[in-house]
Amino acid sequence: MLEPHDHLIVNNLNVSRGEAHVLFDINMHLAPNEIVACVGRNGAGKSTLLKSISGFLQADSGDVQSHGHVLTGLRPYEVARLGVKYVPQDKRVFSDLTVRENLELGSYASGDYDWDPVITYFPKLQILMDRKAGHLSGGERQMLMIGRAILGRPKVLLIDEPTEGLAPSIVTHLKYVFTELSKSASVLIVEQNLPLVCAISKRVYALKEGRFVAELKDDQVRTDVCEHYL
Repeated sequence: MLEPHDHLIVNNLNVSRGEAHVLFDINMHLAPNEIVACVGRNGAGKSTLLKSISGFLQADSGDVQSHGHVLTGLRPYEVARLGVKYVPQDKRVFSDLTVRENLELGSYASGDYDWDPVITYFPKLQILMDRKAGHLSGGERQMLMIGRAILGRPKVLLIDEPTEGLAPSIVTHLKYVFTELSKSASVLIVEQNLPLVCAISKRVYALKEGRFVAELKDDQVRTDVCEHYL
């Protein structure tokens, strides 16, 4: 059920990539301070959903709204300025720049030069400030990408496969970080790590061949997601 104060609302979203219709009549919402996961098999359309919300792909029809603003048709930087930040799956950073310079670019784009929250969540970045981002491990790049995304204090975070290929200790730390971030933002995660999904998600949307086939809540997340939707 949609509420007027929801941080993100997706209405009847249809998206194509080339000639292929990828998302069909997607309806979803994120309440304030809620962690929601989107699960499904490879090719189900999960990444397409996040890219469509964040402006990297344009919709055929339907709309996306956040805090009274219609995001559909906006460019990605415009969506980000309205408080909806996207962390892509590819862990792409500015490889030839240092960690410090990557964060400075994030600060320039957001107008937020307070790095204290970034260092609080990811203290290792303080040690790595002068290292070229191209020399970071996968886990360190993920820290940098999330740290860069939280500059500007977004109200919605869209995070695509954040734990893919990462060591268990880093996954455990990210579990803590996502829980803490949800105290000030809504978080939508595309994720295949089922223990993580079950531990932190209030709701889970199951996506199959471009359509939502279920919305699971609370105990349903723990009992149904593994068996039926992956």
